[in-house]
Amino acid sequence: MCETKNLCLWLVQLVYMLGLLGFCLWLAVHPRSPAYTIIKFSVPLTNHNNGSSHGRIEYELDIKNPNRDSCILYDDTFLTFYYGEDKVGNKTIPCFYQGKNREKSEIHRLSDQMDVETRLWTDLRKAIMNASAELRVDLSTKIVYYTWGIKSKQHGINREGKIRIGKDGMILNNKEVKLRHAPKKWKL
Repeated sequence: MCETKNLCLWLVQLVYMLGLLGFCLWLAVHPRSPAYTIIKFSVPLTNHNNGSSHGRIEYELDIKNPNRDSCILYDDTFLTFYYGEDKVGNKTIPCFYQGKNREKSEIHRLSDQMDVETRLWTDLRKAIMNASAELRVDLSTKIVYYTWGIKSKQHGINREGKIRIGKDGMILNNKEVKLRHAPKKWKL
């Protein structure tokens, strides 16, 4: 009977150690979500002064892969800017592949511009010239991880952030805007 107790105790310890080892391996291999940051955003001052009914905004977006062992394949990324509840403009970033870098995180930087919806340009320009305006940015895409040659399932990514714009048409206080997880709600 004593031998059976020792065998059972030994098996329980073995299962516990294998479970702990499996959990540690899962933590080491489990990929983390990419980080999205708007590092520059501006409404060029030439658009303010000429009083035109058409505007343009310029932005610079950093997409950082924090995984040292995983590459990421991005599907088309949809970037939309809102002023209040009205859509200011949107941009589709075509699909791309972001490799891994064992020394530091891999960063994909995108500089682009988009036209502002004509009916909103006047209101947005007035808000910026009076004091400041706040825009909301939404980003959505789907990604696939490649870890040690193994392809993961497709993961949906939804991020959002608020951009405060000063009188100069730039991000207020030159702060970078990190896009955070969007709350799970119905979007139309």
